[in-house]
Amino acid sequence: MFKLIDRFLNKITMYRLILYYVLSLWFVAFILSFFGLLPYSPVDLLIAAVFIEAVCIIVNAFFARIFHAPSNSESVCATGLILALIISPAQPFDHLAFFGLAALLAMASKYIIAIHKKHIFNPAALAVALTAVILGQFANWWVGNLYMTPFVLVGGLLMARKIRRLDLVASFFVVATGAILTFNFLRGWNPSSVLQQVLFYSPILFFAFVMLTEPMTTPPTRNLRILYGALVGFLFVQPVHMGSALLAGNIFAYAVSPKKKLILELKEKIPIAADVYDFLFKPNHKLVFKPGQYMEWTLGHDAQDARGMRRYFTIASSPAEEYIRMGVKFYPQSSSFKQSMMLLKPGDKIVASQLAGDFVLPKNKSVKLVFIAGGIGITPFRSMIKYLLDMDERRDIILLYSNFKPDDIIYKDIFDQAGKRLGIKTVYTITDKPCPKDWAGENCFIDEAMIKKAVPDYKERTFYLSGSHNMVVAFSEILPKMGVKKSRIKSDFFPGLYS
Repeated sequence: MFKLIDRFLNKITMYRLILYYVLSLWFVAFILSFFGLLPYSPVDLLIAAVFIEAVCIIVNAFFARIFHAPSNSESVCATGLILALIISPAQPFDHLAFFGLAALLAMASKYIIAIHKKHIFNPAALAVALTAVILGQFANWWVGNLYMTPFVLVGGLLMARKIRRLDLVASFFVVATGAILTFNFLRGWNPSSVLQQVLFYSPILFFAFVMLTEPMTTPPTRNLRILYGALVGFLFVQPVHMGSALLAGNIFAYAVSPKKKLILELKEKIPIAADVYDFLFKPNHKLVFKPGQYMEWTLGHDAQDARGMRRYFTIASSPAEEYIRMGVKFYPQSSSFKQSMMLLKPGDKIVASQLAGDFVLPKNKSVKLVFIAGGIGITPFRSMIKYLLDMDERRDIILLYSNFKPDDIIYKDIFDQAGKRLGIKTVYTITDKPCPKDWAGENCFIDEAMIKKAVPDYKERTFYLSGSHNMVVAFSEILPKMGVKKSRIKSDFFPGLYS
């Protein structure tokens, strides 16, 4: 079942999933209102949502034009729906100023309250906090009610699984519920009644799955995300202050992982294999990153398809290199994003942000490693091995690199050089049959038998997996059966692989 869910999630972009999630919640509320299960009429819900969305779209278009910034329509619409789900729609014509100001502040915060062109605060949380100060009107977070809870929970779990933020959500829940139960127990309240109230009659689920996990304002690595979730959970003791708790968490997230937007100018586009290109970009300022990390790339273009204008790609360059390198595989019927990438010429620009990822070399240099790569999944290993060459740093590494045919192999010069200078062993294998007569490598899929042959001490090593989702899942199941501890298996992840 999980495989079917993952297959569905991998076909949809993160931003589109968030939009579908909050849109579905609003639609469920709209239906429930017909049966009197919510204290609002369908007309109230419709007027509030349409007005908030209209203001968000208009204000965002204005600021995007003023700041010459690409705009993600899915993100704009999702923010509007979030506001519609947390601000009471009762008597909407009496609260148009509240709706309008909240929408205006949410959109403006993305452009004005930003450092290096990256917003610091969750836009919806900041908007309702400021409207409380300016107008004295508060969001009542009405989405947190008994009838909405099942839909919030199911959709939230899907979204957290998609963006791999279950660790963040879990740390928040453990600390938040623990703190709330302790606080209310000291006040003499019944713990079971408090827990029931928190889970079914408060917005804690919506807050955790939607507000807390917003990618732009969360730390980039797992340990920091867990700490971030725990901090916000501790400050969540009084749910009435949940917006302030999140804003405090946003400040922490920025402090431990400053976020920047890079404006990258294309220097060169190099064909390196059939339908594979290296893009070399010159950044407007130095990017500090760890080999193996990824970034979100934004390319505004006309006629965007359902996959939008944002993608996540691993940085293929070494931190010591002058230019930022991105290796991209182009498929038949590529997305509008990749079609636009193919049209880029030297001097054209693209925006990069959200540096993140734990798929990096271990701090302990004595750890013996195995890199398993399939196709374009080789890019993080190119970054790591080139960095080791640049630093003249020796590590015990065996790279197993699978492709369909010899012409698909990329970065071979780097890996061969690493073999001569650093002793890094690379085993090339192709899966095409029949095997070319002049092929000197392996001619098979990477499987248990091949791993045992190429890596006799495999039980002593830590495995890094990068490639298609199916490949990573397969090895995540095969290796434990071979006796490799799960703690020694690391897989590359970023929120979406799209053609």
